[in-house]
Amino acid sequence: MVQKTIVITGASDGIGAAAAAMLVAHGHRVIVVGRSPEKTRAVGERIGAPYLSADFGRLADVRALADKILAIAPRIDVLANNAGGVFGKREETEDGFERTFQVNHLAPFLLTMLLLPRLIESRASVIQTASTGARLVGKVDLDDLQSKKGYWNFRAYGTSKLENILFTRELHHRFHSRGLSAVSFHPGVIASNFGSGSGGLAGLFMANKFLSSLFLDTPEKGAGRLARFAETEPDRDWVSGAYYEGDRPARRENPQGLDADLAQKLWEQSLSLLGLPEFSG
Repeated sequence: MVQKTIVITGASDGIGAAAAAMLVAHGHRVIVVGRSPEKTRAVGERIGAPYLSADFGRLADVRALADKILAIAPRIDVLANNAGGVFGKREETEDGFERTFQVNHLAPFLLTMLLLPRLIESRASVIQTASTGARLVGKVDLDDLQSKKGYWNFRAYGTSKLENILFTRELHHRFHSRGLSAVSFHPGVIASNFGSGSGGLAGLFMANKFLSSLFLDTPEKGAGRLARFAETEPDRDWVSGAYYEGDRPARRENPQGLDADLAQKLWEQSLSLLGLPEFSG
């Protein structure tokens, strides 16, 4: 197997940390990225991988992270946009965006755009950790990307995962002809710290290690799905631009996730909100 350089965000815990360990054990060079400096350092030191910390709730952190990655990675074979969260109540970040929208969509969108020239040069794969929540409760309203109307935390989460799927499809549409590939996937419902701070019965369930372990997949199982996309080849082993549930493209999707016009408009609005020019490299 050819050694790859793989950047994994959200790798201080859960499936990100498990995938990082798995891929290092398989001989790849992994750059571990996480929000908590202490937890991220612990993961990096345990598996012998370089580590960087960034809080996706601060876009200045994302911009600094991109600079650090470019400084230590002359080649990036895989970018795994795995960081994300579900939050208990509507709140805005210091950048002025609803937190779920920023952390789950805008921040990984920004990171990908800042790394895009390197990714294209490397003929990289971009992997987005999405969710069946996109199909079950997601609804993208281009006039209300900040979820100001009737906020519900799990709808905001499902919508952000639907935005991940749309971002994947637009990445494929724009850059696959230049060697870039993209895929989004549902990792399974994982027993981890994810969602434990979301409030309500779901948050209590996720926080209870015994109950969640009885009904949910292990982080290692979700990590195996991420690692599969990272290690294998697009167009041969998986379909670029697709959203996967299990080992194949999803049989059922939210119709919005298949809307090419919506994907293009979300891309354009995301660039505008971040003050980014259209990529012309």
